[in-house]
Amino acid sequence: MENDGIIGARKEQMKKVFSPKQKAEVALAAIKETQTIAQISSAFEVHPTQIGLWKKQAKEGLSEVFSDKRKKDSQNQNEKIDELYRIIGQRDAELVWLKKKLEPFSSS
Repeated sequence: MENDGIIGARKEQMKKVFSPKQKAEVALAAIKETQTIAQISSAFEVHPTQIGLWKKQAKEGLSEVFSDKRKKDSQNQNEKIDELYRIIGQRDAELVWLKKKLEPFSSS
């Protein structure tokens, strides 16, 4: 019977999973500093240590929001697509050439 109480307590302590949006809300509340970490922890049901980690991650990642990384990634992707189209065109031309060269050997 005593084990049932322990198992029940463990079930209650299962990890809570937060979406990226929820994490951002918590981190933003911590960055604003209009409430204490304890108040934020109580309001969002998040451990204070976790709030500190999300706040730190948000501050570190904030500069990437304003960087040209997305533009560079898009440019790299377009360059890769152009290269793949060039290769496909080259393969198509080679295939047409091979078909012409093999025509005399076909049985039809």
